[in-house]
Amino acid sequence: MINYNPKQWFLVLTKINKADTLIKLLPLLIFMACYSGLIVFLEVEVFKLEESHEMKNIPQMHSLLGFAISMLLVFRTNTAYDRWWEGRKAWGALINNSRNLAIHINSILPREDTKDRSFFRKLIPRFAEELRAHLLNESTRLELDEDPHPEIPNFDTSKHVPVQVASLLLNKVNLLHKEGRIGDAHLITLDVELNAFMDICGTCERIKNTPIPYSYSSFIKKFIFAYMLTMPLGLALSLGYISIPIVVFMFYILASLELIAAEIEDPFGKDENDLPMQRLAATIKKSVRDIIY
Repeated sequence: MINYNPKQWFLVLTKINKADTLIKLLPLLIFMACYSGLIVFLEVEVFKLEESHEMKNIPQMHSLLGFAISMLLVFRTNTAYDRWWEGRKAWGALINNSRNLAIHINSILPREDTKDRSFFRKLIPRFAEELRAHLLNESTRLELDEDPHPEIPNFDTSKHVPVQVASLLLNKVNLLHKEGRIGDAHLITLDVELNAFMDICGTCERIKNTPIPYSYSSFIKKFIFAYMLTMPLGLALSLGYISIPIVVFMFYILASLELIAAEIEDPFGKDENDLPMQRLAATIKKSVRDIIY
């Protein structure tokens, strides 16, 4: 995710990075400029058409369709941002639950129990790391320790790794309860925190695996192209070659909104505007190690 100061207008206006829609849309913008120039040349220079009543109706048609396309893009952008923000809230909840679980473990287990405290110090932040890898569809091998404890096996990366991490944590808590080292009240509290881990995982998977319906996304893109391809037909006779930059600028605005929405609707990727899951996971790891030591 890009960090920036929203108060620095000049820097935002002048700085162009690889996430800027201008770079991604540059080939299409060049195409629209060439297409608009061709339409103007044919209507004005070749066919020498005059501004007829039929041609005047095209800008009026665009005025009517402009309201419809603006409503579609507003809904599209809001829906995509809701998905992005829901993903951020889920990771915020994961940070809070990890800290709460670590606080409870720290208060329950005595300081001299270094083995079990080390277990939770490694496994709690590992859930966030494996959830990140799971959402990125990456297969990662778990490195718990230079000399892994015998009760912590290597995870099977062909299966759901976050579930395996949560299962190990829950099994350890139940084992401590059976040994009488964790009371019934503490068991209920820890169980709630561990269940929240999988609730958060399910929320992230729902966002990841359920994109905006294809027909809706495809319709907006086709609507934008049809809208922009017909715009030079009505503007050529009234504005001449001035219509070229106008058409290019209008296409840049509409296409950028759709492109931004398509990028942020999946916040668990590697795009510049996606969630910084690696930094969030590092925050959890640091917090847990500060609490359980």
